[in-house]
Amino acid sequence: MRKHFALALAGALLLTATLKGEPPVKNPTVVMKTSLGSVTIELYPEKAPETVKNFLQYVNDKFYDGTIFHRVISNFMIQGGGIDAAMNKKPTRAPIKNEAANGLKNKLGTVAMARTSEPNSASSQFFINVKDNGFLDYRDSSPQGIGYCVFGKVTAGMDVVDKIKAVPTGAQDVPTAQVVIESIRVAP
Repeated sequence: MRKHFALALAGALLLTATLKGEPPVKNPTVVMKTSLGSVTIELYPEKAPETVKNFLQYVNDKFYDGTIFHRVISNFMIQGGGIDAAMNKKPTRAPIKNEAANGLKNKLGTVAMARTSEPNSASSQFFINVKDNGFLDYRDSSPQGIGYCVFGKVTAGMDVVDKIKAVPTGAQDVPTAQVVIESIRVAP
């Protein structure tokens, strides 16, 4: 009886919030159009506020248009967001603080910031994990343990990610046939 009452009360509270016109909190979503198809990515601003803000600024500036996936490792990740089709590094804004201690894990389909060995060096480049990569997760605040900040997850288009991870690569894991990021736009 108490269980049914608790469920009824929870339902009534949910209905009350809905009737008050309070929309459910919705995370921003972007659509990345590539030369192999489209990928939809949900972003997590509550978990990685500065990272999502930084990424969305690059999206709104159309910075990613015409960049390529320049590093593809089929059993690890696909990386893009900073190199143009002529293999030139695009100029970026200042690096951001690493928010890897946000509780999100580098699981299959998650999107994380690429960086150098310096923990707070991420700018525009990102990667999509094509398998669970727990060794990239935050362990502690040391340079070796800080990890890579997950800030989103693929919600549609993993078949496209699978196509990208399967492209042949040459030296330094660069695809032999370019995979172009044609655009990334905030979904309506």
